[in-house]
Amino acid sequence: MHHTYASLKSIAAYIPPHCVSNTDFEKIIDTSDEWITERTGIKTRYFADASQTTSDLAYEAGKVAIQRAGLTPQDIDIVIVSTLSGDYLSMPSTACLTSFKLGIENKPAFDISAACSGFIYLLGLAKSFIESKTYKNILIIGAERISSILDFTDRNTCVLFGDGAGACVIGATNDPKEAILEVDICANGRYENLLYTPRQCTTFPQLTPKPPKRESVVHMEGKEIFKLAVKTLTQNVNEILAKHQLSAQDVNFFVPHQANLRIINAVGKQLNFTPEQIVLTVQKYSNTSAASIPMAINDIYENSRLKYGDLMLLDAFGGGLTWGSALVRFALKN
Repeated sequence: MHHTYASLKSIAAYIPPHCVSNTDFEKIIDTSDEWITERTGIKTRYFADASQTTSDLAYEAGKVAIQRAGLTPQDIDIVIVSTLSGDYLSMPSTACLTSFKLGIENKPAFDISAACSGFIYLLGLAKSFIESKTYKNILIIGAERISSILDFTDRNTCVLFGDGAGACVIGATNDPKEAILEVDICANGRYENLLYTPRQCTTFPQLTPKPPKRESVVHMEGKEIFKLAVKTLTQNVNEILAKHQLSAQDVNFFVPHQANLRIINAVGKQLNFTPEQIVLTVQKYSNTSAASIPMAINDIYENSRLKYGDLMLLDAFGGGLTWGSALVRFALKN
Protein backbone atom coordinates (compact mmCIF):
# COMPACT_ATOMS: atom_id res chain seq x y z
CA MET A 1 0.00 0.00 0.00
CA HIS A 2 1.53 3.30 -1.14
CA HIS A 3 1.40 6.18 1.29
CA THR A 4 0.39 9.52 -0.23
CA TYR A 5 2.62 12.39 0.82
CA ALA A 6 2.19 16.05 0.02
CA SER A 7 5.10 17.40 -1.97
CA LEU A 8 6.45 20.85 -2.89
CA LYS A 9 6.59 20.55 -6.68
CA SER A 10 7.75 24.05 -7.64
CA ILE A 11 8.68 27.50 -6.41
CA ALA A 12 8.43 30.95 -8.00
CA ALA A 13 8.39 34.60 -6.97
CA TYR A 14 7.61 38.01 -8.35
CA ILE A 15 9.59 41.10 -7.38
CA PRO A 16 7.78 44.36 -8.15
CA PRO A 17 9.47 47.04 -10.30
CA HIS A 18 10.36 49.85 -7.87
CA CYS A 19 13.49 49.37 -5.80
CA VAL A 20 13.41 51.72 -2.81
CA SER A 21 16.65 52.21 -0.87
CA ASN A 22 17.12 53.40 2.69
CA THR A 23 18.49 56.69 1.36
CA ASP A 24 15.16 57.22 -0.46
CA PHE A 25 13.51 57.22 2.98
CA GLU A 26 16.00 59.81 4.29
CA LYS A 27 14.29 62.29 1.95
CA ILE A 28 10.82 61.85 3.50
CA ILE A 29 11.36 61.01 7.18
CA ASP A 30 13.90 61.54 9.95
CA THR A 31 15.96 58.38 9.49
CA SER A 32 19.27 57.22 8.04
CA ASP A 33 20.61 54.30 6.06
CA GLU A 34 22.91 53.53 8.99
CA TRP A 35 20.03 53.50 11.53
CA ILE A 36 17.82 51.22 9.40
CA THR A 37 20.68 48.83 8.52
CA GLU A 38 21.91 48.52 12.11
CA ARG A 39 18.47 47.79 13.56
CA THR A 40 16.93 45.67 10.79
CA GLY A 41 19.56 44.60 8.25
CA ILE A 42 17.33 46.00 5.48
CA LYS A 43 19.02 47.84 2.59
CA THR A 44 16.32 47.85 -0.09
CA ARG A 45 12.70 46.87 -0.61
CA TYR A 46 10.49 46.74 -3.70
CA PHE A 47 7.18 48.53 -4.19
CA ALA A 48 4.47 47.74 -6.72
CA ASP A 49 3.44 50.13 -9.46
CA ALA A 50 0.41 52.32 -8.69
CA SER A 51 -1.52 50.30 -11.30
CA GLN A 52 -0.63 46.90 -9.80
CA THR A 53 -2.93 45.11 -7.35
CA THR A 54 -2.01 42.30 -4.95
CA SER A 55 -3.66 39.79 -7.31
CA ASP A 56 -1.43 41.06 -10.15
CA LEU A 57 1.66 40.21 -8.06
CA ALA A 58 0.13 36.84 -7.11
CA TYR A 59 -0.66 36.12 -10.77
CA GLU A 60 2.95 36.71 -11.85
CA ALA A 61 4.34 34.32 -9.22
CA GLY A 62 1.56 31.77 -9.72
CA LYS A 63 2.03 31.61 -13.49
CA VAL A 64 5.72 30.70 -13.14
CA ALA A 65 5.06 28.20 -10.32
CA ILE A 66 2.57 26.33 -12.55
CA GLN A 67 5.05 26.30 -15.47
CA ARG A 68 7.93 25.08 -13.31
CA ALA A 69 5.76 22.24 -11.98
CA GLY A 70 5.24 21.15 -15.61
CA LEU A 71 1.51 21.85 -15.38
CA THR A 72 -1.06 24.08 -17.07
CA PRO A 73 -3.59 26.27 -15.22
CA GLN A 74 -6.24 23.64 -16.05
CA ASP A 75 -4.37 21.11 -13.90
CA ILE A 76 -4.78 23.26 -10.77
CA ASP A 77 -7.68 22.11 -8.55
CA ILE A 78 -7.71 24.95 -6.00
CA VAL A 79 -5.98 28.28 -5.39
CA ILE A 80 -5.33 29.57 -1.85
CA VAL A 81 -3.74 32.94 -1.15
CA SER A 82 -2.42 34.35 2.11
CA THR A 83 -2.39 38.14 2.30
CA LEU A 84 -2.88 41.01 4.75
CA SER A 85 -3.06 43.57 1.93
CA GLY A 86 -5.61 42.14 -0.48
CA ASP A 87 -7.14 43.90 -3.50
CA TYR A 88 -10.35 44.58 -1.58
CA LEU A 89 -11.27 45.12 2.08
CA SER A 90 -12.88 41.71 2.45
CA MET A 91 -14.41 40.55 -0.83
CA PRO A 92 -13.86 39.29 -3.41
CA SER A 93 -10.86 37.36 -2.17
CA THR A 94 -7.50 37.95 -3.81
CA ALA A 95 -7.45 34.21 -4.63
CA CYS A 96 -10.65 34.54 -6.73
CA LEU A 97 -9.13 37.35 -8.77
CA THR A 98 -5.75 35.64 -9.08
CA SER A 99 -7.29 32.36 -10.32
CA PHE A 100 -9.31 34.18 -12.96
CA LYS A 101 -6.20 36.05 -14.15
CA LEU A 102 -4.42 32.68 -14.42
CA GLY A 103 -7.28 31.29 -16.53
CA ILE A 104 -8.60 29.06 -13.75
CA GLU A 105 -12.40 29.23 -13.54
CA ASN A 106 -15.06 27.26 -11.67
CA LYS A 107 -12.58 25.90 -9.14
CA PRO A 108 -12.42 26.72 -5.42
CA ALA A 109 -10.37 29.76 -4.40
CA PHE A 110 -10.08 31.54 -1.07
CA ASP A 111 -7.79 33.68 1.08
CA ILE A 112 -6.48 32.96 4.54
CA SER A 113 -5.41 35.53 7.11
CA ALA A 114 -2.36 34.60 9.19
CA ALA A 115 -0.12 37.62 8.55
CA CYS A 116 3.60 36.77 8.32
CA SER A 117 3.00 33.09 9.15
CA GLY A 118 0.64 32.83 6.19
CA PHE A 119 2.84 30.69 3.97
CA ILE A 120 3.33 28.03 6.65
CA TYR A 121 -0.43 28.01 7.30
CA LEU A 122 -0.92 27.52 3.53
CA LEU A 123 1.48 24.57 3.55
CA GLY A 124 -0.47 23.00 6.41
CA LEU A 125 -3.78 23.36 4.54
CA ALA A 126 -2.33 22.05 1.28
CA LYS A 127 -0.73 19.06 3.02
CA SER A 128 -4.09 18.06 4.55
CA PHE A 129 -5.91 18.43 1.23
CA ILE A 130 -3.34 16.26 -0.59
CA GLU A 131 -3.07 13.55 2.07
CA SER A 132 -6.86 13.26 2.29
CA LYS A 133 -6.89 12.99 -1.54
CA THR A 134 -9.33 15.92 -1.73
CA TYR A 135 -7.28 17.68 -4.44
CA LYS A 136 -4.34 16.66 -6.62
CA ASN A 137 -2.64 19.94 -7.52
CA ILE A 138 -2.86 22.96 -5.24
CA LEU A 139 -1.51 26.42 -5.99
CA ILE A 140 -0.59 28.33 -2.83
CA ILE A 141 0.55 31.94 -2.95
CA GLY A 142 1.75 34.46 -0.39
CA ALA A 143 1.21 37.90 -1.92
CA GLU A 144 1.53 41.35 -0.39
CA ARG A 145 1.23 44.97 -1.42
CA ILE A 146 2.07 46.30 2.04
CA SER A 147 3.08 49.67 0.57
CA SER A 148 -0.68 50.30 0.28
CA ILE A 149 -1.20 50.07 4.08
CA LEU A 150 1.89 51.83 5.41
CA ASP A 151 1.97 55.10 7.30
CA PHE A 152 4.83 56.95 5.60
CA THR A 153 5.08 59.37 8.54
CA ASP A 154 5.83 56.53 11.02
CA ARG A 155 9.56 55.87 10.78
CA ASN A 156 9.33 52.81 13.03
CA THR A 157 7.15 50.85 10.59
CA CYS A 158 7.31 52.26 7.06
CA VAL A 159 10.97 51.30 6.48
CA LEU A 160 10.38 47.65 7.43
CA PHE A 161 8.04 46.36 4.74
CA GLY A 162 8.01 45.65 1.03
CA ASP A 163 5.79 44.20 -1.70
CA GLY A 164 6.10 40.90 -3.53
CA ALA A 165 4.67 37.44 -4.11
CA GLY A 166 5.85 33.86 -3.77
CA ALA A 167 4.04 30.79 -5.06
CA CYS A 168 4.33 27.04 -5.22
CA VAL A 169 2.45 24.02 -6.44
CA ILE A 170 1.80 21.31 -3.88
CA GLY A 171 1.07 17.87 -5.34
CA ALA A 172 1.16 14.22 -4.30
CA THR A 173 4.04 11.75 -4.19
CA ASN A 174 4.65 8.22 -2.93
CA ASP A 175 8.33 8.98 -2.29
CA PRO A 176 9.12 10.06 1.30
CA LYS A 177 12.28 11.77 -0.05
CA GLU A 178 9.97 14.30 -1.76
CA ALA A 179 7.61 14.83 1.15
CA ILE A 180 6.50 17.75 3.27
CA LEU A 181 7.41 15.95 6.53
CA GLU A 182 5.56 18.15 8.98
CA VAL A 183 3.80 21.48 9.35
CA ASP A 184 3.28 22.84 12.84
CA ILE A 185 1.15 25.98 13.15
CA CYS A 186 -0.10 27.90 16.16
CA ALA A 187 -1.79 31.14 17.26
CA ASN A 188 -2.60 33.20 20.31
CA GLY A 189 -4.98 36.17 20.13
CA ARG A 190 -3.89 37.39 23.55
CA TYR A 191 -1.27 39.49 21.75
CA GLU A 192 -3.54 41.18 19.20
CA ASN A 193 -2.32 44.66 20.20
CA LEU A 194 1.32 44.03 19.24
CA LEU A 195 0.81 44.03 15.47
CA TYR A 196 -2.42 45.07 13.79
CA THR A 197 -4.12 47.12 11.09
CA PRO A 198 -7.14 49.03 12.45
CA ARG A 199 -10.30 49.01 10.41
CA GLN A 200 -12.28 52.18 9.81
CA CYS A 201 -15.88 51.69 10.80
CA THR A 202 -18.68 53.82 12.10
CA THR A 203 -21.19 52.52 14.57
CA PHE A 204 -24.93 52.56 14.04
CA PRO A 205 -26.79 54.87 14.35
CA GLN A 206 -24.66 57.46 12.55
CA LEU A 207 -26.28 60.41 14.25
CA THR A 208 -23.25 61.92 15.96
CA PRO A 209 -20.51 63.87 14.21
CA LYS A 210 -17.92 61.37 12.99
CA PRO A 211 -14.82 60.98 15.15
CA PRO A 212 -11.47 61.87 13.52
CA LYS A 213 -10.45 59.18 11.05
CA ARG A 214 -7.78 56.76 12.19
CA GLU A 215 -6.05 55.42 9.13
CA SER A 216 -6.04 51.71 8.25
CA VAL A 217 -2.28 51.31 8.47
CA VAL A 218 0.14 48.91 10.13
CA HIS A 219 0.71 49.45 13.87
CA MET A 220 3.48 47.60 15.66
CA GLU A 221 5.06 47.29 19.11
CA GLY A 222 8.57 46.47 17.91
CA LYS A 223 10.36 45.65 21.18
CA GLU A 224 7.72 43.22 22.46
CA ILE A 225 7.45 41.52 19.08
CA PHE A 226 11.24 41.07 18.98
CA LYS A 227 11.42 39.34 22.36
CA LEU A 228 8.43 37.06 21.73
CA ALA A 229 9.62 36.18 18.22
CA VAL A 230 13.09 35.02 19.28
CA LYS A 231 11.73 32.92 22.15
CA THR A 232 8.81 31.39 20.24
CA LEU A 233 10.69 30.63 17.01
CA THR A 234 13.58 28.96 18.82
CA GLN A 235 11.25 26.78 20.88
CA ASN A 236 9.13 25.90 17.82
CA VAL A 237 12.16 24.76 15.80
CA ASN A 238 13.63 22.73 18.66
CA GLU A 239 10.31 20.89 19.03
CA ILE A 240 9.88 20.03 15.34
CA LEU A 241 13.50 18.82 15.05
CA ALA A 242 13.24 16.71 18.22
CA LYS A 243 10.00 15.12 17.02
CA HIS A 244 11.75 13.90 13.86
CA GLN A 245 15.01 13.06 15.69
CA LEU A 246 16.90 15.57 13.60
CA SER A 247 19.62 18.04 14.54
CA ALA A 248 20.52 21.38 12.97
CA GLN A 249 23.23 19.58 10.94
CA ASP A 250 20.60 17.44 9.15
CA VAL A 251 18.95 20.50 7.62
CA ASN A 252 20.24 21.88 4.31
CA PHE A 253 18.54 25.26 4.63
CA PHE A 254 16.97 27.16 7.49
CA VAL A 255 14.47 29.56 5.89
CA PRO A 256 13.08 31.93 8.53
CA HIS A 257 10.50 34.64 7.90
CA GLN A 258 12.48 37.65 6.74
CA ALA A 259 11.41 40.35 9.19
CA ASN A 260 14.58 41.51 10.87
CA LEU A 261 18.21 40.43 10.59
CA ARG A 262 18.72 40.68 14.37
CA ILE A 263 15.83 38.25 15.03
CA ILE A 264 17.15 35.83 12.38
CA ASN A 265 20.70 35.99 13.79
CA ALA A 266 19.52 35.51 17.37
CA VAL A 267 17.38 32.48 16.44
CA GLY A 268 20.05 31.03 14.15
CA LYS A 269 22.67 31.29 16.87
CA GLN A 270 20.49 29.63 19.53
CA LEU A 271 19.72 26.79 17.13
CA ASN A 272 23.36 26.31 16.04
CA PHE A 273 22.79 26.89 12.32
CA THR A 274 25.84 27.90 10.27
CA PRO A 275 25.74 31.07 8.11
CA GLU A 276 25.72 28.75 5.03
CA GLN A 277 22.48 27.13 6.21
CA ILE A 278 20.62 30.35 7.00
CA VAL A 279 18.79 31.85 4.03
CA LEU A 280 18.84 35.66 4.09
CA THR A 281 16.88 37.97 1.80
CA VAL A 282 15.69 40.60 4.30
CA GLN A 283 18.48 42.95 3.17
CA LYS A 284 17.10 42.90 -0.39
CA TYR A 285 13.33 42.58 -0.04
CA SER A 286 12.64 43.66 3.59
CA ASN A 287 9.58 42.13 5.32
CA THR A 288 7.10 40.95 2.69
CA SER A 289 4.88 39.14 5.23
CA ALA A 290 3.18 36.06 3.71
CA ALA A 291 5.41 36.32 0.61
CA SER A 292 8.68 36.34 2.54
CA ILE A 293 9.41 32.62 2.92
CA PRO A 294 8.49 31.57 -0.66
CA MET A 295 10.47 34.57 -2.01
CA ALA A 296 13.47 33.41 0.06
CA ILE A 297 13.12 29.79 -1.17
CA ASN A 298 12.89 31.06 -4.76
CA ASP A 299 16.04 33.12 -4.20
CA ILE A 300 18.18 30.08 -3.33
CA TYR A 301 16.50 28.08 -6.13
CA GLU A 302 17.29 30.69 -8.79
CA ASN A 303 20.85 30.99 -7.46
CA SER A 304 21.24 27.21 -8.00
CA ARG A 305 21.82 26.55 -4.31
CA LEU A 306 18.61 24.61 -3.67
CA LYS A 307 18.68 21.08 -5.05
CA TYR A 308 16.20 18.23 -5.43
CA GLY A 309 15.79 16.38 -2.12
CA ASP A 310 17.21 19.18 0.05
CA LEU A 311 15.63 19.44 3.49
CA MET A 312 14.36 22.91 4.41
CA LEU A 313 13.24 24.07 7.82
CA LEU A 314 10.80 26.98 7.57
CA ASP A 315 9.98 29.20 10.52
CA ALA A 316 7.65 32.21 10.82
CA PHE A 317 6.02 34.56 13.31
CA GLY A 318 3.43 37.26 12.67
CA GLY A 319 0.43 39.33 13.69
CA GLY A 320 -2.33 37.46 15.53
CA LEU A 321 -0.04 36.45 16.97
CA THR A 322 0.55 33.47 14.69
CA TRP A 323 3.63 31.30 14.27
CA GLY A 324 4.68 28.03 12.74
CA SER A 325 7.43 25.87 11.37
CA ALA A 326 7.67 23.22 8.67
CA LEU A 327 10.07 20.51 7.52
CA VAL A 328 9.92 20.33 3.74
CA ARG A 329 11.92 18.42 1.14
CA PHE A 330 12.41 20.22 -2.18
CA ALA A 331 10.81 18.02 -4.85
CA LEU A 332 11.46 19.92 -8.07
CA LYS A 333 14.00 18.08 -10.22
CA ASN A 334 16.24 20.87 -11.53
